[in-house]
Amino acid sequence: MNKSNTSTLAPQPGLPTPAASWYDRKGLVQIGLLAFLLLVPLALYFLGHIYYVNLASRITLIAMAAVGLNLAIGYGGMISFGHAAYFGLGGYVAGISAYHAFDFTPVIGWPVAIPGSDSMLVIWLAAILLCGLLALAIGAISLRTTGVYFIMITLAFAQMMYYFANSWPTYGGEDGLPIFLRNGLPWVDTNDALTFFLICFGGLVLSLALTSRIMKSRFGAALTMARLNDTRLATAGVSPYPIRLVAFVISAMITGLAGALYADLNGFVSPTMLSWHMSGELMVIVILGGVGRLYGPLAGALLFVMMETLLGGMTEYWQLFLGLVLLFVVLFAKHGVMGWLAGRERHE
Repeated sequence: MNKSNTSTLAPQPGLPTPAASWYDRKGLVQIGLLAFLLLVPLALYFLGHIYYVNLASRITLIAMAAVGLNLAIGYGGMISFGHAAYFGLGGYVAGISAYHAFDFTPVIGWPVAIPGSDSMLVIWLAAILLCGLLALAIGAISLRTTGVYFIMITLAFAQMMYYFANSWPTYGGEDGLPIFLRNGLPWVDTNDALTFFLICFGGLVLSLALTSRIMKSRFGAALTMARLNDTRLATAGVSPYPIRLVAFVISAMITGLAGALYADLNGFVSPTMLSWHMSGELMVIVILGGVGRLYGPLAGALLFVMMETLLGGMTEYWQLFLGLVLLFVVLFAKHGVMGWLAGRERHE
């Protein structure tokens, strides 16, 4: 290659390389999404619009639940149609614990008495552990299958949880269980709308940071290879099964924590949090935002809830417009809202 050709191909001084330009655009979009989600509720709170602050909390928690699902679907290739099981279980942990704390009765009386608690820290820990154990059991079975069989098994387990909660009269059955007093944190007024939003926002940021850290680690590289070519991963001496199982459990823990906060936000938990409709909503949010995009769940949740709020106030058939948007994304914008805003990833 002659000198003139090499000078043409070399990056020009003072001009950003394509990689640097891509990172700048992606970073600006991510910072913009977080800034929008944080600053708008702050302004509305001081203007006295508490309803919209609570709506922002809902967006934040749905995005957080979708972050968990995105770890399974987007990064692990595990198309779970049963993540409502963990979202609902987290909600019932918060509701049942608060119910027994209010009545001064134990959650379990034998063989060891376990009292109820209205402490968010205790509830979060319990929700994370129980969702992790449930996902470990479900994943150990379902991950031995692939494709449509995996989808149906995860759906079946979630529906089992739904019908169990629906027929459990102790905690309201199909009528659900009210949380009379929002669970609390030491030295924090969780009943304040802005304070609770900031708690939810912190949970979302931590879940995004955790997912980012996981995917930049050797474990994340193994998970990506398990999604792309599990045979090659096995040939390298790494079994894909435990890699997928650990990712599936972490995914469920994130979604379960979001469910516990969601129950506190609404002051109510019911079997609808466990239904396949909730699993479908989370999957739609991941697809809208961009499958396998770190901030895709946030972009998808913003779009989903805004359409539900704005169009739902005009017509009860707002899902028709949601379906049209989803169809457009699937056909013409396969990388979702984040792909449209931030551009395609380097590996796409």
